[in-house]
Amino acid sequence: MLDEIKIPENAKVVTVCAAGRTSQIASNALREKGIDASSLEGGMKSWSLAWNIAFHPFDDFDVWQIRRTGKGCLSYILASAKEAIIIDASLPVQVYTGLVSKYDLSVKYVIETHIHADHLSRSKEVAQYFNVPLYLPVPNKVQFEFNPIKTNTLFLIGSMVLHSIPTPGHTLESYSFYVTNKILITGDTLFTNGVGRPDLKSNVEESKEKARLLYQSLHKLLSLPDNVIILPAHTSKPIEFDHKLVQTTIGEAKREIGMLKYDEEEFISSLLQKIPPTPPNFLAIVEKNISGSYQDINPVDLEAGANRCAIS
Repeated sequence: MLDEIKIPENAKVVTVCAAGRTSQIASNALREKGIDASSLEGGMKSWSLAWNIAFHPFDDFDVWQIRRTGKGCLSYILASAKEAIIIDASLPVQVYTGLVSKYDLSVKYVIETHIHADHLSRSKEVAQYFNVPLYLPVPNKVQFEFNPIKTNTLFLIGSMVLHSIPTPGHTLESYSFYVTNKILITGDTLFTNGVGRPDLKSNVEESKEKARLLYQSLHKLLSLPDNVIILPAHTSKPIEFDHKLVQTTIGEAKREIGMLKYDEEEFISSLLQKIPPTPPNFLAIVEKNISGSYQDINPVDLEAGANRCAIS
């Protein structure tokens, strides 16, 4: 079979399979034929945990975007005057402790935009490690202690103020977080090329009502200045190792995302017709995120597959 594969001269080949065993056999066979081949260690399961960062400085605060390269999950560290807040932690605790140590930061808060359905939240563990308050949007059903995020909740980090904006729709408890005239952390409400899906754990009527809430939430965000940078919780494409933020602006979103131009009824109808396949294992992931305990599972197995939270 390998004899039938046409590989350009001097090309480098990476073989890939689910767990990295079959691909290792293939790469060995290719090398025996003089081809520069290697195997993706751990396969696609390990690839889902691979990560890189993008850094962007602002006048009085800095942003680190921590990106799960294969799965498209985005989490954030925002810091000002060496104080930091961690948002939507989706990787093992060691990733965040390593970055905090590397940049000599002091974590003040850990927060989330909503209860996630396509990856296990590590926010509870991260908050426990740093011995800082964990803040979650309400209402939600988590079974552990947390501090509630409400409409008037402010997070003071150095000289930066992070404002909490309720944006229900993708989930009823979804919140976005805003640094005035600078950035907007949108969770799964608004993406760079689409909007959140309203159907998870919902019947037809509930999905329709959540779509209506999402429309209202989106237009609340679209009233912000056009130059505000949107930083979502996910992206639908594999993330380059380019150190550039996955981002858009309010103005670009208005121009480029077609559904944002619809009136309310058109938006609801179009959104419900475009519902993508349900994320793998989403019920089990939500259940674990509500319980806050992951002792009896293998996160790599549970989180396998791309995220499917966006509709474009």
